[in-house]
Amino acid sequence: MSILAEKVVYESVAKKITFTNGFLCLHLADGREIKVPLEFYPRLKKATKKQREKYEIIGLGTGIHWPEIDEDLSVEGIIAGQPSRF
Repeated sequence: MSILAEKVVYESVAKKITFTNGFLCLHLADGREIKVPLEFYPRLKKATKKQREKYEIIGLGTGIHWPEIDEDLSVEGIIAGQPSRF
């Protein structure tokens, strides 16, 4: 008799973004919060508070887009701590 173990994979889905004390704070639908220094994202660091707060959650929660500064980040990349390439 064999037993199959089923692996459950949870996809990280963005709920909202906030900015505090030089950090981007990613709030996930499952209740987790991820904080990453703004130094990782130069466009966001240079942006005004108003520009940072004007974002869109895209891809069913898998990405974030800031139209005024043409910045796109993936939730997966933020969680992994990947800095922006620009």
